[in-house]
Amino acid sequence: QVHLVESGGGLVQAGGSLRLSCAFSGRNSITYAMGWFRQAPGKEREFVAAVSGSGGSTYYADSVKGRFTISRDNAKNTVFLQMNDLKPEDTAVHYCAAGLPRTARLYSASGTYDYWGQGTQVTVSS
Repeated sequence: QVHLVESGGGLVQAGGSLRLSCAFSGRNSITYAMGWFRQAPGKEREFVAAVSGSGGSTYYADSVKGRFTISRDNAKNTVFLQMNDLKPEDTAVHYCAAGLPRTARLYSASGTYDYWGQGTQVTVSS
């Protein structure tokens, strides 16, 4: 069982930055890949970014490449999502998730992830 708690969401103007944090706990949790997903009102949940258990591999949705950076600090049991140059279309509830993807392709699939946090709201005003 892995427990996840997100923080760091809020309201920011377009072009601004936010850093989301996800504190994780549980047996063997540092071995899990961690992903960030988001869901806007009336839309399906979509992949944002993911990082392998070691932190050595990272994956991004095309819509956030060059603007967002995912990282993890296993000594502090925390995953981060640094979001720069935010746009109104980034407005959504952002979720942290933990899973064990077997291939690189599966890092972006929500079905890969077994554990989810409660989500944190990110709102970007124009």
